Amino acid sequence: MVFKRRDRRSVWRATAGFFWPKGGWTRAAKYVRHRLTRLPDPPHRIARGVFAGVLVSFSPFFGLHFVLAALIAKILRGNIIAALLATFVGNPLTFLAIAASSLQTGHFLLGTGRNVSAVSNLSLAEKFGGAAGDLKHNLFAIVTHENAHWDQLALFYRDVFQPYMVGGIVVGLIAGMAAYYFSLPIIMVYQKRRQAKLKAKWIALKQKAAVDDAKASHHAPPPR
Repeated sequence: MVFKRRDRRSVWRATAGFFWPKGGWTRAAKYVRHRLTRLPDPPHRIARGVFAGVLVSFSPFFGLHFVLAALIAKILRGNIIAALLATFVGNPLTFLAIAASSLQTGHFLLGTGRNVSAVSNLSLAEKFGGAAGDLKHNLFAIVTHENAHWDQLALFYRDVFQPYMVGGIVVGLIAGMAAYYFSLPIIMVYQKRRQAKLKAKWIALKQKAAVDDAKASHHAPPPR
């Protein structure tokens, strides 16, 4: 297979690579920037893709960020590859800041911050664990005679998922627009410089070819 790794990585190495990629996060960020600026598409389409990728990074739909980024980029007529690359914004280093800003904004807009602290004393990790427990139990309940449990799932939806989704849309739109207006001029400048370099290289090649032709005609034997 073309994309199959030659060296098979263990689960531990794959997990460690997710939290700390080879070469570090600085090198990974430079790679993403390099790929974005070299995409063969107009700058505004690439910037729309960046907007879509950043927006989706603030959503609670983990595991679907690539699909959602590609879908939004297609709707906006943006570059899909740029959207996939821009989801890099949501990484283990930024996840806590993204989650905190989305949750706080969502609770503020919904007016549920005080209600959450008054009704439930569970931590965020305990709410995730309780929702996962209910989900696992309900999946087994499909093939057994046990009753489904929805209490922890309902608590997770009310206290975590709903405010995360509402706040993520607002904060994601702000961050996406900032990323759009920040990336657009950078991509435009880079593409103009690259076009100028390619044009200069092409002119140099044409001049060299003309010189070679002149030398060849000068040294050619006279016709009989």
